Amino acid sequence: MPRAWEADLSALFVKRLGKSAEELGNSQGREQCPDIWQLSNGDVAVIGRDLTDDYASRLPVGVSLAADERLVVIPGNMLIAAKPDIPDA
Repeated sequence: MPRAWEADLSALFVKRLGKSAEELGNSQGREQCPDIWQLSNGDVAVIGRDLTDDYASRLPVGVSLAADERLVVIPGNMLIAAKPDIPDA
């Protein structure tokens, strides 16, 4: 059965949402950079620490991960800083 949503692998990075990890004090160099980006098709890419294995056994009821999905964690201040760039519904 096809998925209701599938990632468009041709989408490009268009705009950072919020501030960079360095601006927020969440990174000391280019190799440790959580980030949030809007893609050219309107989707959002999140770069964070892969904690799938750590959280898999503690997911809330009704939450699941497909075999090709990963749970990533970013600093809370990064999402708060992105709020002005995220349109209201």
